[in-house]
Amino acid sequence: MTLATEVKKLTESKPFYAVAGVGDYAVEKLRELPEQFHKFQSRRTELAKDLPERAREYAGKAEGFAKELPEKAREYADQLTHRATEVYEDFATRGRRIVSKTSDEAALELEEISKAAEPVRPAKKTRTTRTKA
Repeated sequence: MTLATEVKKLTESKPFYAVAGVGDYAVEKLRELPEQFHKFQSRRTELAKDLPERAREYAGKAEGFAKELPEKAREYADQLTHRATEVYEDFATRGRRIVSKTSDEAALELEEISKAAEPVRPAKKTRTTRTKA
């Protein structure tokens, strides 16, 4: 199988598109990080003041949470499975969109690379018979 065929097979798969979508999403979120960092920097003292009060409040609720934990864990696992499927589909859709933007140009480049990577086979030599002189 040629390299171009293998690449085409890979790029037509849903997991490939999902990975492309994840990459695009990661880039988008990384670009937002500096702004979010500055927001948290400005709220840090405010959050630190509330911390002891919140700790006491959560300590009082801990026993109730512990009793409900097994049932809540089952519900959460079911929701997580459903949500993971949705996210996978979303990333695959996003990946298809990103890949389609660049696929024409990339396809030409991959075809050129594939042709260059294929081994050149030497021409077959024909046998000639020698005549005795």
